[in-house]
Amino acid sequence: QVQLVESGGGLVQPGGSLRLSCAASGIVFSAYKMGWYRQAPGKQRGLVAFITRGGSTNYADSVKGRFTISRDNAENTVYLQMNSLKPEDTAVYYCNANFLSRDWWGQGTQVTVSS
Repeated sequence: QVQLVESGGGLVQPGGSLRLSCAASGIVFSAYKMGWYRQAPGKQRGLVAFITRGGSTNYADSVKGRFTISRDNAENTVYLQMNSLKPEDTAVYYCNANFLSRDWWGQGTQVTVSS
């Protein structure tokens, strides 16, 4: 049974930081491309960042220079370090595991940036 469990979301003031974690089980983690997506109210889910099994990364333009994705294959965990948060970063953040045509999703964690 595949499980992706996100944690680390919450309420933070503008300019603050949060670190999201996604713990995976039931997959050969090291073989998967791992990503973070987000969905704000009334908007479609969109890519935030991904990291390939080789460690290459890609970011949405809106988060470049502020967010960092990383992975720990020994812990089967992917992280998203979010700095200089803005109100427009408010969304539900979802973890994604991708291998060829297979996609798995976590349940999401809420991030709210507000003063």
